[in-house]
Amino acid sequence: MKNKILFSILFTITILISGCSDVLERPQLNDMNDDTFWRNETDLRLFSNGFYINYFVGYNNTWGVAYAPLRGYYFSDDFSNANVQSNFESSVPSSRGSTSETPDMLTQYAGPNWNFAWVRKSNLFINRIENIAKAELSDEAYNHWLGVARFFKGFEYHRLVSVFGDVPYYETSFEATDLDQMYQDRTPRGEVMDHVYDDLLFAFNNVRLNDGANVLNRYVVAGFISRIMLFEGTWQKYHHNDQTRAKKYLELAVAAGDFVINSGNYDITSDFRSLFGSQDLKGNKEMLMYRHYDAAQNVTHHVASYSNGYESQIPSANLSLAKAFICTDGRPYQLSSVEHADSLNIRNMIRTRDPRFEATFQDVPKVQSATLLYASKFIDRTGPTFWNSGNIPPIYSSNSNTNDAPVMRYSEVLLNWIEAKAELATMGGAAVTQTDIDKSVNKIRNRPLDAVAISKGVQKTAPMSLALLPDDPARDPDVPALIWEIRRERRMEFVFEYSRLLDIKRWKKIRYMSATENPDNLLGLWINVKEEIPSLLTSEKVNLLRVKKADGTIVTYDGTNDEEMVGFYLIEKAADRQAFDDRVYLAPVGKAQIDQYLDKGYTLTQTPGWN
Repeated sequence: MKNKILFSILFTITILISGCSDVLERPQLNDMNDDTFWRNETDLRLFSNGFYINYFVGYNNTWGVAYAPLRGYYFSDDFSNANVQSNFESSVPSSRGSTSETPDMLTQYAGPNWNFAWVRKSNLFINRIENIAKAELSDEAYNHWLGVARFFKGFEYHRLVSVFGDVPYYETSFEATDLDQMYQDRTPRGEVMDHVYDDLLFAFNNVRLNDGANVLNRYVVAGFISRIMLFEGTWQKYHHNDQTRAKKYLELAVAAGDFVINSGNYDITSDFRSLFGSQDLKGNKEMLMYRHYDAAQNVTHHVASYSNGYESQIPSANLSLAKAFICTDGRPYQLSSVEHADSLNIRNMIRTRDPRFEATFQDVPKVQSATLLYASKFIDRTGPTFWNSGNIPPIYSSNSNTNDAPVMRYSEVLLNWIEAKAELATMGGAAVTQTDIDKSVNKIRNRPLDAVAISKGVQKTAPMSLALLPDDPARDPDVPALIWEIRRERRMEFVFEYSRLLDIKRWKKIRYMSATENPDNLLGLWINVKEEIPSLLTSEKVNLLRVKKADGTIVTYDGTNDEEMVGFYLIEKAADRQAFDDRVYLAPVGKAQIDQYLDKGYTLTQTPGWN
């Protein structure tokens, strides 16, 4: 029971770093008495647990949205809203900084604020392990806990680099009087990530295989290494053309994936929906780590509430995302031999598309969604059945949800691994084999179906064959067919999860966010309004409700043309976001932070393109 509710009690752990208006001039971190703390593994475990709320967020807590699926990750080309689409940042903020340990995320960058509290905390952890705890620990315990501390430091620097690029690298803890350390300028990205590589490699070699149920172990470390090193390896390839670093990072991603795969500890054995709506993920073979919620411990969330069919869901999944789902024969709809594959209404897509489509979306259009396509991925099968009455049980409403949250899934490790191998193959590495595909993409495609999906006529998607890769007419010409299809698998697998914005950033494909270049971003599925959602045919919707015919003709509802309202749903008043350029790949630092350096006689360089 103690291990089962670990995540349920983490939020009550005392926060050790106090907030301060100055990002760098923080209070001392030695609130714990060094004469009595750091003496045994219990002390180290307690301090380590304080990191979990920031890195293993799950569905966050109560009304928190940072790093939570659906509620935190909605800014990408997959999702759209009514009116003008949310804009990228267009000017340098007056201030950008924090010292809070509360999970915090800049939505437009899918990563943290300019905040080094967690770096400082991990440096303190490393310092105390090396200088106090070491004498009390066995060599094995010492290396394990040092690996844990270095893992968290590497994780945080990866996040910071993903948002800002170059960032100050603080090698060790230091006194507040050491201004040269405190006010150092930004360290080049590659140098920072080489440090991250070293930290993660140490953790990979030293963190325990098993340190208890559902806590950080070497398999969880390896799972996150596959994520972090895939991100940075592809960033180095596509943004910097640094083949040496790209290979180095991608090879570690592959090694980490190999370790998890070859362990035999994990498998794809349950249906897709149960991964996100279950009240208890204990024993699920796909979970390297999950977050357990427990109302009795006052640890709940609200993500399921926004999947219950009753609450509004804005932004919402658009036609661009829907079209990316392959048909059950493993081919894009333009090339598919599946009957009615090119009929893009919701009921037909449920039957003809990869099962993840049905498991992700409700099978009827809903006005609670800006696009009428409503995601029910993060709730069990029972939850959405209450929407019509509005009498929704507490576990499906408000911030009292208790379904468990995946933190690291085996399917992600498999997709990180196969993408890293495919990228290495383009740089002189070994070619991807059919065996590789069978161990990754095809294992995921063979995921079991639940009874609800089967009753709707859902079928498993045919295995991917290297000899018969589809030549998708929508494929970017600079992307090889295999990598294109692996990217598609990620898009289907991780809808509303952490990855889409980060993926298109690392691939250097931020132009997907332009609706001017990608008109499907402003559309929903094909709909017959009179038959499927007649509640829209009201006087309030005159001149607002519109559909787009297959030939591009737009029909506007005038109050009398009910029969003509058949076509792709045009999101109400939708318009493209403001024009943007490549500087949006990375965030600027705030003017106040630059001025703070100047006041102390130092220089903080602005992010390229934001001067």
